[in-house]
Amino acid sequence: MAEDLRTLTSILSGAAYDPDAIAKILPIVYKDLRRHAAVFLQREYGSHSLMATELVHEAYMRLFEGEQPQYNDRRHFFSTASIAMRRILVEHARRKQAGKRIPAQAMVSLEQASEEAASSDVDILALDQALTALGEIDERMVRIVELRYFGGLTESEVATVLDVSRPTVARLWRTARIWLRRKMGD
Repeated sequence: MAEDLRTLTSILSGAAYDPDAIAKILPIVYKDLRRHAAVFLQREYGSHSLMATELVHEAYMRLFEGEQPQYNDRRHFFSTASIAMRRILVEHARRKQAGKRIPAQAMVSLEQASEEAASSDVDILALDQALTALGEIDERMVRIVELRYFGGLTESEVATVLDVSRPTVARLWRTARIWLRRKMGD
């Protein structure tokens, strides 16, 4: 991963001068982005009609809209990729839920809802709202959640991307998860 990150940084820094930069970046990041997207989609709340490959391809297309990539370095790229994946998933969830009524048999009691909240499934729209609220308090925690949860990076990789220590990432990741659980449990 470290060698790939150095190569990615080199390509991104010279991308304005290299018309083939986009084609060089995809092989470096594709496998990791797809694996992380697959893991995320498996744990998302309910069944999902979006495939990991589609998520990565849509994110990649959004990342490279325009003629040449405009990323300063790998930090900028991975942060933007995580945000793009989050937005795609939120848009997909909104389209899926648009105009739908909740059937009576799908209503759950407060006790059932709290049990479901403790499971690993996540309601992407509720998570998005909670992240927006968290962003008003601490934007760095939101970036860590986006990189860890949506981008699938490890704590060490997030530390490298954000240029902070791994213990700082671990502490903020733990704090953000607690805050999000409480916010989403409301």
